[in-house]
Amino acid sequence: MHFFFWRFVRGLSLEMKEKAASVTACELDELRELIVERSGISFDAAGEGFFSTRVRDYVTEKKLRSVADLLRVVHGSSAEYDAMIEDLLTQDTSFFRYPGVFEALAKKIVPELQENKFWDNPRTLRIWSAACSTGEEAYSIAIAVADALPFAEAWRIEILATDISRHALQHAERGVYSGRCLENLNAQQLENYFTKTRHGYVVKPRIRRMVTFTPMNLSRAVYVGRMDCIFCMNVLMYFSEERRNSILQRFSECLEPGGYFLLGHAESLDGTSVRLERLVLGDCQIYRKPAKDGAIRHAVVAEGSL
Repeated sequence: MHFFFWRFVRGLSLEMKEKAASVTACELDELRELIVERSGISFDAAGEGFFSTRVRDYVTEKKLRSVADLLRVVHGSSAEYDAMIEDLLTQDTSFFRYPGVFEALAKKIVPELQENKFWDNPRTLRIWSAACSTGEEAYSIAIAVADALPFAEAWRIEILATDISRHALQHAERGVYSGRCLENLNAQQLENYFTKTRHGYVVKPRIRRMVTFTPMNLSRAVYVGRMDCIFCMNVLMYFSEERRNSILQRFSECLEPGGYFLLGHAESLDGTSVRLERLVLGDCQIYRKPAKDGAIRHAVVAEGSL
């Protein structure tokens, strides 16, 4: 008797959960339009499966009955809207997630910038981590620079780390990490740049002082000054082609002559109007703004292994 009763209850519970998590194409379209209007972020048809699955999971997590209920909630509260966007955009991240990119930073970009700026007074190095999430990328940049730059204390190192999620930035500012996100750090880096506590590994003040975290929606033009290097990893895919080109153009304008632009491994500037030279370094490709005005070579520049 009890066995059949609990089977009935379990089946009823699963049925209710499925109903609560159901979504319609019209509701998804309305939610998508709201996100484009308020954040400039576009979940297009290519990512339909990803979008509908994340929305369904979020509706279930919030114990709502439908996307229509979710729409009412986010229309009525900016905090609820921000929480939804954060959930939809959240990706796994870690320190030195793309080793080839950070190897290029340490062995190619930093030495070149050091040579070009050595006689500047003050010696300043400015790097932008756009869409920094919970801070692993920004701190990885700081660690790579500290490892690669002799007498780093003689430089003014400014790393601007921005993200649309205020919650993610709060996590980043705490600078406490544990688990899988630390796997790509070696023992020497853990010792040099972190303090081990019962809560995890805490980023040391020397590295924290290099990084400034601030909220920013990339679709809205904000003046950040000139940058020597810009990281924009795995975020442009969330914008429409028109808005993506606009953002890329602003990135290009922000770069100092001779500055570098870095994308995720699956991304490229092919098909865009941005005029940056592409360099292949081992299994990594990066982009460089010409040091002087003039025609840009459209052929790929292969510089061999690092």
